[in-house]
Amino acid sequence: MGQRINRTEKLDLRLSKAAKQTLQAAATAEHRSVSEFVLDSALSVAEERLADRRAFTLGAKSWDAFIAALDAPPRRHARLERLFREPSVFDVKSES
Repeated sequence: MGQRINRTEKLDLRLSKAAKQTLQAAATAEHRSVSEFVLDSALSVAEERLADRRAFTLGAKSWDAFIAALDAPPRRHARLERLFREPSVFDVKSES
């Protein structure tokens, strides 16, 4: 049997009666509690969504191009430089 994890956090959500019934039926079909079913399902989808943000693989040629882009000096952007010269809304002194 797997290692038991101490769960200390709680997540509440509102859902329709039909959605709850669907989750209950799916959990029952897998012989699990609704909490276990929802948590495992949500974590599985979350891991899929975050996977490409954590690691990615490149071939040798693409890797070399990626490293070259990282090592290249930044390009100048006239519009961006002009924007940074203008006063920010956060820099404006309030008239009290």
